[in-house]
Amino acid sequence: MLDVAGLLIRLGLAAVWLVSGWLKLTDPGQTYLAVQAYEVLPESVIGVVATAMPLLELVLGLLLLAGGLTRLTAVASAAVLLVFIAAVIQSWARGLTIDCGCFGGGGQVEAGETRYPQEIARDTGFLLLAVWLMIRPRTLFSADGWLGWERGRTRSGEDDEPEPSLAVNVDETKGT
Repeated sequence: MLDVAGLLIRLGLAAVWLVSGWLKLTDPGQTYLAVQAYEVLPESVIGVVATAMPLLELVLGLLLLAGGLTRLTAVASAAVLLVFIAAVIQSWARGLTIDCGCFGGGGQVEAGETRYPQEIARDTGFLLLAVWLMIRPRTLFSADGWLGWERGRTRSGEDDEPEPSLAVNVDETKGT
């Protein structure tokens, strides 16, 4: 049951990254405006971030879709999501009126059109998916499993080796 949950979580987070990255990639001008609206980066860096961000999201999405390097990809996803959450929080705290641009669009909006609590809650939910995969990266139908990168697991999902025991057999210690 946990393997099925892991598969759904992995594919769900993959979908988030693929959709988000694709929407940003297809509208680079708007992505630039969205990054600029946060008012935290120097002008010389905004273009680099606006270009790299959708590419990073697409790579994370493709790795999760394939189930390759799942734990590492989950860690990277969590890091990116923490940066996104922090960016939204600082915008809210500073009184900026922007749309986060998380799924395309973004930039300045009217004062009553911000959705900071919803954006933070949504990204926190995505962060929880990443944390699940950090803790339990084994999922069904993953490249990690097919390549044997799931240490200590057989195809049936059972451990190859028993857990090491710290118990000492008293009979074994006699006579030494």
